[in-house]
Amino acid sequence: QVQLVESGGGLVQPGGSLNLSCAASGLMYAFDRYAMSWYRQTPGEERELVAYNIGISGKTRYADSVQGRFHISRDNLGNTFLQMNNLKSEDTAMYYCGARHSSYNYVPDHWGQGTQVTVSS
Repeated sequence: QVQLVESGGGLVQPGGSLNLSCAASGLMYAFDRYAMSWYRQTPGEERELVAYNIGISGKTRYADSVQGRFHISRDNLGNTFLQMNNLKSEDTAMYYCGARHSSYNYVPDHWGQGTQVTVSS
């Protein structure tokens, strides 16, 4: 059973940085066979895509709102990261890591429990 555990959230001032981590375990296939993604959600709103990376192809995509400020990466040990720079108040949300065993479909069928990011002075 795939388990995803996020960490690294917290309170940061506008313009600051955070690096989120997602540790995957229980994978049935090699980690590079999974599409990994980050989503975020605020109360009353739908969960929205922040970024994804498809392991085999290396294809990466970002939401327009974070392009140039956020960077998704992964290692060979089952970890996925989201480096967030120049954070803004509108980045405040619960951030979720997602995974799907696919070489083209990034929409997750496994989710972590989330980590809260709050951007405030």
